[in-house]
Amino acid sequence: MDQASHNKIVSFIWGIADDVLRDLYARGKYRDVILPMCVLRRLDAVLEPTKKEVLETKKMLDDAGIIEQDAALARQRKKRSTTHRSSASAI
Repeated sequence: MDQASHNKIVSFIWGIADDVLRDLYARGKYRDVILPMCVLRRLDAVLEPTKKEVLETKKMLDDAGIIEQDAALARQRKKRSTTHRSSASAI
């Protein structure tokens, strides 16, 4: 990414901060909000291809009364993620 593109993105993000956060946070505290929100958005984007399947599995496990769900949900995410990754590399 060249410097001009980077500066444009940075200005865009700070513009949103000025519009949305103006009366909620002091201007110097914007970074305390923006960085966590960027990380959350990135996680959301990375997990998006598997979200539907994982949520369906979560509902099935909840309906079955299964408490220890971490391993099953991780397997579902990895299974879909591996399939998605290999098909994307074939393109």
